[in-house]
Amino acid sequence: MRATLNISDELIETVQKLSGEKSKTKAITTAMEEYVRQKKTKDLLALRGNISLAFDWKAEEEKEMKTQKKRERFLEKG
Repeated sequence: MRATLNISDELIETVQKLSGEKSKTKAITTAMEEYVRQKKTKDLLALRGNISLAFDWKAEEEKEMKTQKKRERFLEKG
């Protein structure tokens, strides 16, 4: 997607130096991706302690093992 943006040359040069990217487009894309990653991480960390997960890992593993055994028996018959 093409966009016309008013970004100072100094800021773009700084982003290019910090990102190690030679092209302005790649430098800005890299910076934006990093911003999104950091924002998502911050938002997830803000949920810490607010979500209760009741998941029985042992029961799920046992179910998976039983299914795997059934699958193996089925394949042996075929």
